[in-house]
Amino acid sequence: MSIQRKNYISWNEYFMGVATMASKRSKDPNTQVGACIVDGDNYIVSVGYNGMPLGCSDAEFPWEREGDTLDTKYAFVTHAELNAILNSKTADLAGSTIYVTLFPCNECTKALIQKRIGKVIYLDDKYHDSDSSKAARRMMDAAGVKYEKYNKTGREITLVL
Repeated sequence: MSIQRKNYISWNEYFMGVATMASKRSKDPNTQVGACIVDGDNYIVSVGYNGMPLGCSDAEFPWEREGDTLDTKYAFVTHAELNAILNSKTADLAGSTIYVTLFPCNECTKALIQKRIGKVIYLDDKYHDSDSSKAARRMMDAAGVKYEKYNKTGREITLVL
């Protein structure tokens, strides 16, 4: 006889929770993004968040969204997905799933495809109509990378900071 309990969270809830927790490490005042890469056995192989590269002080580089290129964050910040790939202690990410709090941009999508990540589960797609998101979906479709929006269950843990 098996016992059915309802007081635990699903793997999807757990891994998206880890990605959400990771996002809270970001110093970005506008968009905090987290990512969690999981292998086929439901082991977390890496976590990342959007931030400055190692050795580049969060206090010395810009976080602005507008202005000349070198006065904005865009020339310097490493996205959560790329950080998770680069932080992985294993080179083999083939067939893994990445949970990410924001749909990947086209540049991160290239890295996800090259590392043979098989599935993307995302929480938010606020840039859905941008050229970057359109390009990302086009590349994932062509490469056979599955992607799906995370379905909130109402059992997610809310962090108050």
